[in-house]
Amino acid sequence: MGIRRIGKHLITSRWRVQKAFPPSALDAIERAIGRSEAQHAGQIRFVVEGALDGAPLFRDQPARERALDVFSQLRIWDTEHNNGVLIYLLLADRDVEIVADRGIDGRVDAAAWEDICREMESAFRDGRFEAGVLRGIELITAHLARHFPKDSRGDNELPDAPVVV
Repeated sequence: MGIRRIGKHLITSRWRVQKAFPPSALDAIERAIGRSEAQHAGQIRFVVEGALDGAPLFRDQPARERALDVFSQLRIWDTEHNNGVLIYLLLADRDVEIVADRGIDGRVDAAAWEDICREMESAFRDGRFEAGVLRGIELITAHLARHFPKDSRGDNELPDAPVVV
């Protein structure tokens, strides 16, 4: 485990998350998810975690593994068509992971998800956190609209509000 990574996680506070994602940004992200889900039958969740702490930090848990834990904890897999998508940001590392349930993951290759993550991370490096997330939602929307067109039910199975851990 790297000392630099531990230090970065220990000093990344809730304040840094609030600075990167003030209430206005979280509201904009929630609205963007709502607009996105009006175009398809998929479900999107956005989670930002300031830093790992406790066991995940000292186990040197990679962001991907943590994203899978969050995907499970928030029950994103529990949608009728298995088409939930998690956008997970580990702010301390500025690492984005996209976890897609089996219904969509089998239709979109890993390289497409990785491209979206890299584009978002590029925006984050420039300090454009809200814009990076909104762009990610836009790109994910295109995949969900193609593979899970909107049906007449219009069920919103998962909350649209971002989660700050």
